[in-house]
Amino acid sequence: MMAEVLVSGQPAKAPALVLTAPISFWGGVDPRTGLIADVRHPQHGVSISGKVLCLPGTIGSSSASAVLLELVSAGLAPAAIVLHGPDAILLLGLIVAQEMGHTTPMALRLDRAEFAGFAGKNLTIGSDGSITRG
Repeated sequence: MMAEVLVSGQPAKAPALVLTAPISFWGGVDPRTGLIADVRHPQHGVSISGKVLCLPGTIGSSSASAVLLELVSAGLAPAAIVLHGPDAILLLGLIVAQEMGHTTPMALRLDRAEFAGFAGKNLTIGSDGSITRG
């Protein structure tokens, strides 16, 4: 299947992490560990690092880009980010990371109805936005 590329980055092959609820990166993800820190989130304590992170939605904060930039800088970022809808502030973190010379994950847009088929699967993300299960 093909997804829309929102921010180009590294192709990836990694396990999918399909979040069951929207998340705020500011306060919701620990930039020092890559763990979901929000105790109210259903996947509290799960690492987003090195995963194809499928986000059904985000809870806005102007600091989300800074948290994502910190994750990239620390080598704790997701392998790729698949969003239901673009989040300009979150994606700014990837763009700034690229400008700073960091290797960054790709960000893609795909309808969240597709996410259920990714749970528990390894995904390959191509530079063209292709997503394959396997």
